[in-house]
Amino acid sequence: MSKIQYYTEEGYNSLKEELEHLKSVERPKISQQIAEARDKGDLSENAEYDAAKEAQGLMEMRISQMEELMANARIIDESQLDTSKVLVLSKVKIRNQANKMEMTYTLVSEKEADLKTGKISVESPIGKGLLGKSVGDIAEIKVPRGIMKFEIIDISR
Repeated sequence: MSKIQYYTEEGYNSLKEELEHLKSVERPKISQQIAEARDKGDLSENAEYDAAKEAQGLMEMRISQMEELMANARIIDESQLDTSKVLVLSKVKIRNQANKMEMTYTLVSEKEADLKTGKISVESPIGKGLLGKSVGDIAEIKVPRGIMKFEIIDISR
C-alpha cells in the first residue's frame, strides 16, 4: 500500500495533466510506432518492433505509477491550515545560526519540491527538522556536515 501524499491544488493539477498527456498523446504515439514496425515484416528480427514494445511497457508502467499516485493524492486546503507551527505548505523564514543568513522556504510534498522556486520537501532533512516548530524555536537539523541550527523567524501561508 502506498502512502498518502499531500499536494497543493497546483501540484495535483500538474499530476493530473501529466497523466492525461501520457494516456491521450504518448500511448497512441507508441501504439502507432508498434503498428508501423509490425508492418515491416518478420517480427523475430525487427529491432524497431522490439524497441517500440519495450517503450510501450515502460509507458504502461509509468501510467500505472501515476494512477497510483493520483489515487493516494490529497489536496490540502491552505485556508484551513494553522500558522502557529510549521506544517506542509507553510512558508517558513529561517535564519542560519552559524552565518546569520536568512532563507524562506515553502514545505511541499516530495513530488512538488523545487529548490529553485524555494519549495523543499517535507521528507528532506531540513523539511523534517522544521515540521512542528513555532516562531522563535531553534531547529537542530542533522545534515551530512554535522548539525545545523536554524531559528524560525516567520511562518505564513
